[in-house]
Amino acid sequence: MSNSFRRVLISLLLPIVFLIGFPLAAFLFNDTQNIVWFQTGPQDQIATIFGIFLIVSGLGLLLATIPFFLQGSEGTNMPWDPAPKLIVKGIYRYVRNPMHIGVFSFMIGEGLILRSISILGFVTFAVFMHLFYIPFSEERGLEERFGEEYLIYKQNVPRWIPRLTPRNPGDR
Repeated sequence: MSNSFRRVLISLLLPIVFLIGFPLAAFLFNDTQNIVWFQTGPQDQIATIFGIFLIVSGLGLLLATIPFFLQGSEGTNMPWDPAPKLIVKGIYRYVRNPMHIGVFSFMIGEGLILRSISILGFVTFAVFMHLFYIPFSEERGLEERFGEEYLIYKQNVPRWIPRLTPRNPGDR
């Protein structure tokens, strides 16, 4: 297996598990009696439209982030095979965690479209975990690996809510 193919495969592994594997398991094992495909009230139409919007925007964020890990780098977006350089371009000039935001958006959209309490419950658990995992593990690891470069980036780019204007590399 070529190194490029391996990196693409690894980069897609967790997003596929989170976007398809977990929601499918949650839906099949817990929600099969609650399928409400044919309800057509206004709230159902709004939930479906909003769900589609969240899936499309979440997928867009994911597709906008993964290439940065694969271009000019030997690493991936996975913690066990990290990119050797801090990525601070593209969507990363607006928000520090666009990939996580994309996964959450996609999963919430799935839960709304499928009317799956299990999927929405998993999203709640995932958000709770990321409130602790990201600041206390992922960000600490980035601080250790990239030092002052990451600290300056962290001061200028928000974790969850995007900036209105892109960060310029010279910002302090």
